[in-house]
Amino acid sequence: MKHTVEIERMAYGADAIGHLADGKTVFVEGGAPGDVAIVEITEDKGSFARATIVELSEASSLRVCPESPIDQVCGTAPWQHLSYSAQCAAKRDNVVGALVHTAHFVQDRAQAVVAECVGSKREWNYRNKLELGCGHDAGGKFVLGFFREGTNELVPAESSHLAHKQIERAPKALGGAIRYAQGNQDLGIFRVGVRHSLATGELEVALWTKPGAFPRNLFAKTLSTACKTTSIVRVLADPGKARKIKGVEILDGRGYWRERIGEAEFSTQAPSFFQVNTAQAGKLVDVVMQGLGDLGDMYVADLYAGGGTFSIPLALAGADVVAVESAGSSVRDLRFNAENNGVDIDVVGGDAARELAGLGELDALVVDPPRAGLAESVVGDIAAAMPARVAYVSCDPITWARDIARFEANGYVLDSATPVDMFPQTYHVETVSFLSPA
Repeated sequence: MKHTVEIERMAYGADAIGHLADGKTVFVEGGAPGDVAIVEITEDKGSFARATIVELSEASSLRVCPESPIDQVCGTAPWQHLSYSAQCAAKRDNVVGALVHTAHFVQDRAQAVVAECVGSKREWNYRNKLELGCGHDAGGKFVLGFFREGTNELVPAESSHLAHKQIERAPKALGGAIRYAQGNQDLGIFRVGVRHSLATGELEVALWTKPGAFPRNLFAKTLSTACKTTSIVRVLADPGKARKIKGVEILDGRGYWRERIGEAEFSTQAPSFFQVNTAQAGKLVDVVMQGLGDLGDMYVADLYAGGGTFSIPLALAGADVVAVESAGSSVRDLRFNAENNGVDIDVVGGDAARELAGLGELDALVVDPPRAGLAESVVGDIAAAMPARVAYVSCDPITWARDIARFEANGYVLDSATPVDMFPQTYHVETVSFLSPA
């Protein structure tokens, strides 16, 4: 059955939102705010429905022509049919909406506390990293590609318009090189990572494989020729979500990847995390630094510190920094980066929830947790430590808003929130927020 729907806004997800004649919410694939569309229901969940567009009766003025067919097919750039200004506005709206619906802020307060979204100068070719899945096509040929979001379906791809131009066509180059190097063997390669820096020019390829015999020299020679690499590493792990790392081997070059944010240089070893949009990561750091104010002689804790994205700039600005990180590879990166940048940081290798109580009296705290946000006990522990300023950086508006509600229940008030667009052409957004004691 077909329905005529007016698209009202973008969801926090790939789809747009409208309502059927009976008031039921419908998520419309490929919709844009302002569209009037004839849609066909593909799934009815009772309280809401999903639909695809059969015909656009009236196209939104916010629509633009999609630039990257492969990223559209793969689902890696689901918002590319929206103008960039509309993307940024929708991301801000989603942060406001999370405060209203999850943290139960009144609309006026949520609107007042959330700043305009900080846009990215690069709307395309901004990613310094590609994560490629591995599989075989219908003819049994080894291929690289991207998994559709939320599925195990591999979409073979030769390029991605989201990546730096220097690695935009890495999927094709590496797919051919790996096919040649492995021949008829199954070497257990299940994931390939590619990192490139515009600042240093360095390019690293990380092969994720099952443990076992491996033709190291052949792969080093073949891949370095295909992509002009500065580093090739092999990450030994078992496939699956857990991906327990059993070792890392350097096949060629440095064995790590170097990047710069502002005055700071960062060395990152696979499988350590680094922000995929370097320029926007610099803006993320700037917002945090400006929000914390004069850092001279302040005692600042950085939880979930990674390789030091915030810790290093904080220390360079004169703060006395203690950084807590649980991942072993990131702890090693953090210590190396602190020494390489000439700053003294107290690095604590451990879980934030366990280590927080022993950090002492804090002037300020920076926390940048995974997508799942903070455990409820961590919010209480932060409040008990009573830092005068908390900078909470989040990559998920929903878990962030849940945690903001918990902070406010523990005596802190949300002063401001700034969305930063790290991921143009997608719905994802980072939020830098500041809280202080009530």
